[in-house]
This record gives sequence, structure tokens and C-alpha cells, in this order.
Amino acid sequence: MSTPRRGRGRRDQGPRIVAELGRPETPAETAARKAENTRKHYANQTAINLTLSIVASLGIVLFLILVVVRPDGTVNRQDIDYATVASQAQASVDVPLAAPVLPDSWSSNRADIDTSTPDDVDVWYIGFITPGEQFIALEQGIDANDTWLAAAVDNRAATSAREIDGVDWTVYDRRDDDDAGNYAYSLTTTVGRSSYVLHGTADDADFEALATALAADTADETDD
Repeated sequence: MSTPRRGRGRRDQGPRIVAELGRPETPAETAARKAENTRKHYANQTAINLTLSIVASLGIVLFLILVVVRPDGTVNRQDIDYATVASQAQASVDVPLAAPVLPDSWSSNRADIDTSTPDDVDVWYIGFITPGEQFIALEQGIDANDTWLAAAVDNRAATSAREIDGVDWTVYDRRDDDDAGNYAYSLTTTVGRSSYVLHGTADDADFEALATALAADTADETDD
């Protein structure tokens, strides 16, 4: 009887020969080798995922640069129709909300009312961008107290006073401070039940223009 021949392509299954050792690897060595291969696999996957995350983050940054920043370097701000927002918010308070009329060269990037402040002061807020790309905030605190007013000027002491279009304003000038930020210059006044605070980075001319427009807008508001 002839001896059956093994089929082509079949190999005896035996322990893996380790070239460096010149012998089959032990079960412990086999387990260690497989564990190391698994570790390398997951390490490679982690590196790939990290690279993909960095690429995605750079893509988001590039998108923001292209969409938010205009070619001339100025910020592409959404222009808010603060007069319309004031009209819509008026139903929530019983004092007229300021909506000063300004030239078209002015714009607004924020307008909202907060009726749930910790000091129980209803606050109408408009953020203005001046023709020179500077910032002035207008805050109208209704039935405001001293605590709210102090916070609205960043808890700073007054430096002087000035009159603009018949309205007396208290001045808080911090333009020489390195950390003044959006409180580099502030003006406060009270008309009727409303305390008005203007603060920002603009120059005197822009503050005067806004204060003048505000004086015309609030001329009919009187003390109760």
C-alpha cells in the first residue's frame, strides 16, 4: 500500500521558530509577542486619530479665518437692528427702552434685555461699533441701585464730570490703565427711572455723539 501524500499547500502546525533563539517560542513568548503586536496596533491607531483631530482642528480655524475675518482685516460682525429688538422687548418693562438714532456708519453687534439680574434691575443692553471700529456699550438699568451702577462701571471711582447736550454725566476715565479693556472710558447719568451707562474704547467724539443721540431719544422721560 502506498503512503498517502500530503496535500499541496499544507504545512505542519507547530510552534513558531524564533530566528534569534534558534528554537520554537514558548507559550509565554507567544503570548508576549501577541500582546506586543496588539499594543503597537492600538498605539498606531491613537497616533492616526490624533493626527486626524489636529487636521480637523486646523480646518475649523481656517474656516473661521476665511468666514469671520474680512480681507481688510476687520471683523465680519452681524449687524443687529437694535431698534427692532427694543420694540420687541418693550412689552417686558414699563419704561421706554433707549434706541438712539445714529448715522449709518455706526452698527450694533448685540441688543438684548435681561429681566433676571441678581440685583433685581431690568437691564437693556446695546453694543455699538463706531465708525472707527471701536466699541461702546449702552446699558440702561431700570430702577437701578448703587450696587448695579458700581458693577456697570467695573467698580471704579469717578474721575470727573461733563455736560453733553444739557445732560450731566459722571466720567470714569481709565484710558491710561493697561487692563481697562472695554471700560477704558465710561459715562453715567440718570434720567427718570433709568440709569444709563456708556462704556468702551472709543474716543471722546464718539462718546459725545452717542450721548447726544441718547439725550434726544430720552427727552420725554421724566421722574415719576
